Amino acid sequence: MLAQLARSIQRHPKRLTAAIAALMLSAGGGAFAVASLGPDPAELPVRTLTQTVPSLVDGSTLADLTDLNDFSLYRTDYTRASDTAESLLQRLGIADPGASAFLRSNELARQHLFSRNGRLVSAEASNDHQLRKLTVRWIQDETSQNFERLVLERDANGKFSATVSSAPLTTSTRLAGGTIHSSLFAATDAAGLPDAVAVQIADIFEEVNFHRLHKGDRFSVIYETLEADGEFLRSGRVLAAEFHNRDKLYQAMWFQEPGKRGSYYAMDGSSLRRAYLSSPVEFSRVSSGFAMRMHPIHNTWRKHLGTDFAAATGTKVRTVGDGVVEFAGWQNGFGNVVFIKHSNSSHVTVYAHLSRIDVKKGQPVEQGQSIGAVGATGWATGPHLHFEFRVNGVHQDPQTVIAKSEANEISAKVRQQFKQHAEFMHMQLASAEQIRQASAQ
Repeated sequence: MLAQLARSIQRHPKRLTAAIAALMLSAGGGAFAVASLGPDPAELPVRTLTQTVPSLVDGSTLADLTDLNDFSLYRTDYTRASDTAESLLQRLGIADPGASAFLRSNELARQHLFSRNGRLVSAEASNDHQLRKLTVRWIQDETSQNFERLVLERDANGKFSATVSSAPLTTSTRLAGGTIHSSLFAATDAAGLPDAVAVQIADIFEEVNFHRLHKGDRFSVIYETLEADGEFLRSGRVLAAEFHNRDKLYQAMWFQEPGKRGSYYAMDGSSLRRAYLSSPVEFSRVSSGFAMRMHPIHNTWRKHLGTDFAAATGTKVRTVGDGVVEFAGWQNGFGNVVFIKHSNSSHVTVYAHLSRIDVKKGQPVEQGQSIGAVGATGWATGPHLHFEFRVNGVHQDPQTVIAKSEANEISAKVRQQFKQHAEFMHMQLASAEQIRQASAQ
């Protein structure tokens, strides 16, 4: 018997292993079955407990219960120059003929709401989409420290009223960063930055060719925001920025020495701001330089006494340096033109063929401030800006004068203060870089 068993094991070892495993599993299953035995819940006795609970609506009428469903809806948008009362309210999710009629008939609404572009509108509506309150906020001009507020409100009797008031703007600071995939503006849009911040970055780092960036270039920025009642109205000044252009790092920060005008400096204290900007038009190209040319209207060879910048009608024109408006108005072939006398009283710049003028004679202006918009007024065959630079009344090549302009340096007495501020901005830019990295993941 034992010999036969030994022969069986030699012939069928796998069968024996399977048999032993089955026996062990059966034993385990049996143990589990025994361990899980207990009373059947269906056979256990059942007790019912009853307790009185106070009603949440005890003593309430149907009208009271209806009021519990009354809530407000909020929406924010920006005005468009083409808005009508109906189109604006529809975009805000409001269906209220009475509100539309009031907006059309109210003088304050017509004056401050319609034919205006980019003003912040906040609406409060009932749950049945009836307007309760409409608030419009805007900044009157770039130099203002206050914002304007138009409020249209419905009272308990269903009647609308409108008021206009002013209040101080509040300034906050924001950090952001981005990576270049195609262009600077595409990257700033992806990072949620206003276009005005992108323009400042390009102005600060003038030596970077922003028309030929490389994929993977990156930036970090710290900038101011101007807010009204906690709502963002527009961006302010860039406080610090850095730009990685391939393997080269550019850094800058804003610093204002007491008693002097602020400027941008590299972190080692060297100034990045020259007396004049390189161009009076952002992201434009030179269509005609300071040289002899065939005059497009008179068809004769004449010396072109300025530089022409090709740009679309309405493109913002900015002063290239600090100064005072010497003339603003219409002048023969120049059409709408602005003359600015600069801090160096022998220097005057001219901005011609404007579609509009945003400054007045005698008004002080700062470098980069908007003074008008590109147009085709006067002797112009198409929209462009004619820009001149005169030194002691003599026409000079604008690019030559601008290239020779001197930088603003900080004095030795504030260098320690500058160093401390630079260290703080270094830390802030490091935080902005971490934000960029987090958003990229």
